[in-house]
Amino acid sequence: MTVIARQALATAGLAATCFAIGCGPLHAAESPQEWLEKMSVALAETDFEGTLLRRQNGETEALKLIHKRVDGVINERVVSQEGNGLEIIRVGNEVHCIVPDRKSVLIEHWNDQTTMLPRLPGDADSIGPQYNLAIVREERVAGRNAVLLAIRPHDEFRFGHRFWLDEQTAFPLRAELVDGNGVLLEQIKFADISLGSTVPAAALKPSIDLAEFTWYTDRVRPEPVPVATDWVCDDLPAGFRIMSSEQEKLTGSEAPVTHIVYGDGLATVSVFIAERRDEPLSRRHSIGATNTFSADAGEYQVTVVGEVPEVTVRRIALSMRRDGDTVSTR
Repeated sequence: MTVIARQALATAGLAATCFAIGCGPLHAAESPQEWLEKMSVALAETDFEGTLLRRQNGETEALKLIHKRVDGVINERVVSQEGNGLEIIRVGNEVHCIVPDRKSVLIEHWNDQTTMLPRLPGDADSIGPQYNLAIVREERVAGRNAVLLAIRPHDEFRFGHRFWLDEQTAFPLRAELVDGNGVLLEQIKFADISLGSTVPAAALKPSIDLAEFTWYTDRVRPEPVPVATDWVCDDLPAGFRIMSSEQEKLTGSEAPVTHIVYGDGLATVSVFIAERRDEPLSRRHSIGATNTFSADAGEYQVTVVGEVPEVTVRRIALSMRRDGDTVSTR
């Protein structure tokens, strides 16, 4: 072991000892629920600039991320630190995806309130008894003191979460999604970050001249229409409840699709129901922590998607039926 390595280990050991004996605040008076609520506020209100490392499917991507609210409107600039230097410029829900090596800009419209950071419930009370919240320990992330908040599921139908929260602001410096065995599925982590700093307007502008670029506009889909639905799930995992029911048109499909969202306060699952055109099917697909399962329900095809275990999307897909129909045993 090199001298530098020994010094690094010694420093890490000293830091751990300081936390253990009380050199840092213990936060004994603040409950996990209070930390979760503070994190939601920090995500909604904090301007920041930093380098974000995003790990998914065994690969890590470095991104420069600048976030600022201007008159209540989200302004963001995301710059890939690798490859072709892809840039994303966002003002409200309008997003410009800049691809330098193709000299092209794609204009899209997003509905999500954030781009890269975790989406959370508005209040801790919306998380049901299917989860256990606990403050585990204090660590250092991006050169800042952080509190580790663990959210552990009580069953096999949802994933666990770990958040390293800045001890001063509760802003998430690191977030992980883990399976029931604690195996890492996805991770985002700031390598460096400046919180609450004054972000100049120029920092939110593209770094390259777009005069010679070709601009493309993504086809804007009609807004989903809230509708009452006669579709029900006979075997919905405990804690999940219907959040919304809409009718919408998806890209590549002219026929309307019923879109039902179930949630447990933290995890959400989307159910898409459309008239079946192909042969009967039953298949699954996974990308990172996102699982998909498709099955037939009479003359309809049901596709369930969510950042939940495969057993959850399968169970929901195979137990969807129209009210008055009977689910066949599969």
